[in-house]
Amino acid sequence: MMAAVNHTSLQPSSFLLIGIPGLEDLHIWLSVPFCLMYIAAVFGNFILLFVIVMERSLHEPMYLFLAMLAVADLVLSSSTVPKALSIFWSLSKEISFHACLTQMFFAHLSFIAESTILLAMAFDRYVAICNPLRYATVFTHSVIAKIGLAAVARSFCMMFPTIFLLRRLPYCGHVMPHTYCEHMGIARLACADISVNIWYGFATTLLSPGVDIVLIGVSYVLILRAVFRLSSKDAQLKAVGTCSSHACVIFMFYTPAFFSFFNHRFGHNIPHHVHILLANLYLLLPPMLNPIVYTVKNKLIREKVSRIFFKTGQLS
Repeated sequence: MMAAVNHTSLQPSSFLLIGIPGLEDLHIWLSVPFCLMYIAAVFGNFILLFVIVMERSLHEPMYLFLAMLAVADLVLSSSTVPKALSIFWSLSKEISFHACLTQMFFAHLSFIAESTILLAMAFDRYVAICNPLRYATVFTHSVIAKIGLAAVARSFCMMFPTIFLLRRLPYCGHVMPHTYCEHMGIARLACADISVNIWYGFATTLLSPGVDIVLIGVSYVLILRAVFRLSSKDAQLKAVGTCSSHACVIFMFYTPAFFSFFNHRFGHNIPHHVHILLANLYLLLPPMLNPIVYTVKNKLIREKVSRIFFKTGQLS
């Protein structure tokens, strides 16, 4: 039996995640697509990482950014989905206070890191198309490593304060209608003013994905302007083709995320189970589809994946 939570405790012993409220009877059925999407995400991203690491010809800026994206996707999905599946399968709905904060930290950290990497990839495409002669000097391996470290540092600095913002609150409730711990979901269980948490959450959203999507938009406007100035139709199609996979990934990443964010704050008439499903969608859909999009749309990756698995099949 779960330990009782002290109603005035600054640090409750545990929370109870109940999954998707209103759809409890469908939990076992919902676990099927969740599980299949998670397996596809893990399998696809590990294959992508393996191919990029093993093939020296893929040790180029665009593919190194793609490897970073795969790592962020693995952390994003693995920090939340296993717990959601344990809830759906009625294995364990309880999560300790510190484990809840840890899950929240890594889920949000990996999301911000992925947004930063997508911004770096947009700048990579901008330089490759608009200033190709400087590409090799701008995107050296040391610069790419610094961008990766900057993505982690930025995410850490933005999410670390939320741990203290949540630890300072006294909690009255311990039942969370969600499949995983997230900042505002935890804060709403407090019996104190959470205005600071609300405004900090709003500020981090504006400063991270908000600023990122604006800068990505500016990059693509400049890219399209440069593309339309190309005299050759073939050159235009080739330039658009190099950006198409990145544009698809951006659309898949930000659309459910922003829809979930605005629904969380302004969609008071939308059923709560719809919000929870959307919140899970942006943690599952991009990690599952990103490797598929890049494998299908990138000829070099497609060839390397086929060659590695063909060789493996021949050896066996």
